[in-house]
Amino acid sequence: MGLEKIVKNLDYSAVIGLAFASGCISNGIKSRIGSYASATVATDFQGLKDLRTHGSAFEGRGQVYTCKAGHIDMAHLRKSADWTKYFADESFKHLIKEDEEFCFKMKEPSMYFVKLDYPKNWNNLFQEEKETAAKDISIKLGQYFSYTGVTWHEMLTWFGYKSTGFYPEFPSAFTWEDSFSNFLGVYLAGKALKDNNPDFNKSMTLILEKELISLGIQSSAVSRKASEKVRGKWYSGDFLFVDMKKRNFNIGLNGFIVPWLVPGIDECRGIEPQKYSLPDWDVSKYGFSIKLKIEPREWEKNKILKIAKRKKRIEPVKDFPVIMNYIKKDAVRRYGVNVDK
Repeated sequence: MGLEKIVKNLDYSAVIGLAFASGCISNGIKSRIGSYASATVATDFQGLKDLRTHGSAFEGRGQVYTCKAGHIDMAHLRKSADWTKYFADESFKHLIKEDEEFCFKMKEPSMYFVKLDYPKNWNNLFQEEKETAAKDISIKLGQYFSYTGVTWHEMLTWFGYKSTGFYPEFPSAFTWEDSFSNFLGVYLAGKALKDNNPDFNKSMTLILEKELISLGIQSSAVSRKASEKVRGKWYSGDFLFVDMKKRNFNIGLNGFIVPWLVPGIDECRGIEPQKYSLPDWDVSKYGFSIKLKIEPREWEKNKILKIAKRKKRIEPVKDFPVIMNYIKKDAVRRYGVNVDK
């Protein structure tokens, strides 16, 4: 099922944000610094033994390589998972309180505005019935908000947004492993939340390890070797001056995410990439409808709004495809027609 269909009753939006609180105040989760999937100075390559417990001070946050999903940035995966957990918890609170409108933001200045329409029989449900439905709906919204938000972050950095205010993040926008790493964190967090285990970190640790084993996780040495193999083809440079020549713009607009594999890895010879469907975050079957809009407040906002032909707020279900089309054309202009091949 295509993304446009999935979100027929949802205005596909962006959120990587952290706080549905009144006043749109950003909360915060564990800070993690990602890395390029390049064999460069700042990249830490890891294997299964380096994963450790999710959420702990010793959790693995480097790059791993899997036969079915290529490189995975563990910092991106873990952040997306935690966003999902946070948004699910906050969504549940709003559903129980029957809030019809609320807003939130992430670390970026962008603001997110939600309008929630409840089914007519919502007030007639027993409290237990309401909480059961709200739990399921909140997980869907947690995944929806988190994945949309991390995607919005990639868009912002393409147009020049700098979270530190000075260090350019353009090289990290839509790198070949970013969107898939973000997606996998959202996907696995959904599984962990459905476990009903009060210890989310423990559940996430077990589910993550199982998934990576099924994807054929390799040693840290193989992960580094895979990055070395595409030096000069997919990227060049080192440390603060890495030039990413290849970009993966697959964010699931057709309903699917397919990771990139590095060709010619002996340990993974003959293995095809694992294809994933986007999570089912459609809540219309419960009688709900949701509209979510993004109000960019970064320096880059005017250019993005102009591309989307909006005056103030982005409507992702309509505008994300338009913005991505512009980004792809810009990438071809910069790197050539094979930039996303």
